[in-house]
Amino acid sequence: MSGYRMRANKCPTDELSLSNCAVINRSDFPDDVRHIEVTTGPNQHFIFTVKSYENMPRGNVGFSLPQRKWATLSLNQEIEVRPHYFDPTSSSECLCTIVLEADFLQKKTTTLEPYDTEQMAKEFLLQFSGQAFTVGQQLAFQFLDKKMLGLVVKSLEAADLQAISTGQETKPKKTRMGRCLGDSVIQFEKADNSSLNLIGKAKGQMVRQSIINPDWDFQKMGIGGLDKEVSAIFRRAFASRVFPPEVVTQLGCKHVKGILLYGPPGTGKTLMARQIGNMLNAREPKIVNGPQILDKYVGESEANIRRLFADAEEEEKRLGPNSGLHIIIFDEIDAICKARGSVAGNTGVHDTVVNQLLSKIDGVDQLNNILVIGMTNRRDMIDEALLRPGRLEVQMEISLPDEHGRHQILNIHTSKMRDYKKISNDVDLTELATLTKNFSGAELEGLVRAAQSTAMNRLIKAASKVEVDPSAMEKFCVNRTDFLHALENDVKPAFGTNAEMLESLLLRGIINWGRPVSDILADGNLYIQETKNAEDSGLVTILLEGPPNSGKTALAAQIAKNSDFPFIKVCQPQEMVGFTETAKCLQIRKIFDDAYRSQLSCILVDNIERLLDYGAIGPRYSNITLQALLVLLKANPPRGRKLLILCTTSRRQVLDDMEMLSAFRKILHVPNLSTPDHLLSVLEEVDVFSKQEIASLQKKLHGKRVFIGIKKLLGVIDMARQVEPNYRVSKFLLELEEEGHLE
Repeated sequence: MSGYRMRANKCPTDELSLSNCAVINRSDFPDDVRHIEVTTGPNQHFIFTVKSYENMPRGNVGFSLPQRKWATLSLNQEIEVRPHYFDPTSSSECLCTIVLEADFLQKKTTTLEPYDTEQMAKEFLLQFSGQAFTVGQQLAFQFLDKKMLGLVVKSLEAADLQAISTGQETKPKKTRMGRCLGDSVIQFEKADNSSLNLIGKAKGQMVRQSIINPDWDFQKMGIGGLDKEVSAIFRRAFASRVFPPEVVTQLGCKHVKGILLYGPPGTGKTLMARQIGNMLNAREPKIVNGPQILDKYVGESEANIRRLFADAEEEEKRLGPNSGLHIIIFDEIDAICKARGSVAGNTGVHDTVVNQLLSKIDGVDQLNNILVIGMTNRRDMIDEALLRPGRLEVQMEISLPDEHGRHQILNIHTSKMRDYKKISNDVDLTELATLTKNFSGAELEGLVRAAQSTAMNRLIKAASKVEVDPSAMEKFCVNRTDFLHALENDVKPAFGTNAEMLESLLLRGIINWGRPVSDILADGNLYIQETKNAEDSGLVTILLEGPPNSGKTALAAQIAKNSDFPFIKVCQPQEMVGFTETAKCLQIRKIFDDAYRSQLSCILVDNIERLLDYGAIGPRYSNITLQALLVLLKANPPRGRKLLILCTTSRRQVLDDMEMLSAFRKILHVPNLSTPDHLLSVLEEVDVFSKQEIASLQKKLHGKRVFIGIKKLLGVIDMARQVEPNYRVSKFLLELEEEGHLE
């Protein structure tokens, strides 16, 4: 049917303006016209349900203010109008679901009075059933005697009624326009930044913004070796936020409001916090370093905490449960949240900052739209009240990556090099992951950078000017040799096996001069296996005792090296020279705390009586250090962790007097060399004396008694090495006799 040229006019009455219908004079249209199509320009077509009014001037169509806004109509504008007929057989025109965005029509006149969405849905169907609706359409809605609402059609779904009537399964489809039926499902959602208070079950049917950013790809997080941690954090902290609000209400569930990430430096805590902020469909995270909070002026530190939560408080008051999520990330949180009473001084600034933070996260006026992420290397320093459920309740240890995790991290940091073919085919990431035991994520990234710089250095010509060789640029790539060079010279792990210290203790290697050495090493291997397979406490403590210079430290270091545990730490008295008793206890405690982080750990406590400040004259020793060591030697590691402790001493009787021997699972005696055969075995190993000289020594030592420690013997051999060959044997024997090692 051809259209009519008509003019847009005001709706003649307030009652008709609330009907969401265009008002016509019945004389202008046939009696069967229920809907009209209004054309205002190219591709600008709007469908309206119509009502007739006898006083409406002919040739005019009356529109309410929301209708004129939606269709961008001005008064007296000329429009083209034609009747519109819905096809009763069409599956795209019968609406099964209508989603409406609601807000106050007059923004200045708001109220906190609740609007029941179930009752609103019923009232909506009573007022508008049978009408045409289009996505984006605006209308006024008077619900009971409350303040008038303005509605916007957000989305529409249509169903195939014929298929439903014949019992066929059919899925609703999104549509642009359709007709409201008497049984259409009406859903309401609150407009952004609206103070409208919607209640009722229908809230759960609202179209909700996903808590997870829709553009987020978990494969591109750039976090390697932390799959379990990411999964655990998501399960604990975000699963409840993915569910609809009414399900959470029915469960009586509270959202997690705090996460604490702790672990050694460089393991990815800050990276994970940053990626959590990117992953969530939330406000821009506020990132603050702990020391930035502290201020020299009284009350300013607490005010800084309040400012961090101000936006979340304002939005919570205004939007209630529909408030967006506010993320606050505290780096180095231990700087401001030390245990109350632990910081000396009269100001008590740290205490009041902790109090302020506690009250904001989970105080009387608690917020439900916040997520606080704290990061620290020192979890033990943080106030206990902050770690209880309701505050930083999800505490996740970000530990050193295992071999699989190291492979993932190396894969991430070399991905661009592979994309642009700047890495050689001989680089095996699996091999590098094996070689980089105890490396943190940051150290692995540093290893890749060091390998790149080594490769770049090959192209640099250092003549009168430093310049890059352009001819080699095209073939430039990082190869396996570059990585091995970086691994050997540039990057060493800060946490885990103290390889250099172990190597220094084993500088001369282990010389198997007799059965005592073989037995001790065999027993050491047994205790290593016991530690690995322990089903109860997971703690094995061994004491190697013997006379001075008998090689106890070297044997303990060899046992530690044989264990191949991921964490091996050497605790030596010379590292604590000048320490106060308290500082020494804290240092020892830190070594044990670090060991507890690893699945398998070994601690070598060398020369334990020196660590206790024992002196024969007096006698004197540090009781504070003794008590700390006794407690730590007997304390079982956390569940699932295994710890082997190796201690050495030259003063067994002193330890017995201190009641320390009971702390050890086994005591191994390391004897001195006691027979000429023992001494000759050492001489054959060190390759200083010729065969003729050893035969001569054998004759001269026959029938004599030897008593010397292996370390002392190696010193005498080094002295003999400097002597001329003609006098070497006699000088060697003379030295042993003068020092009382040969009878």
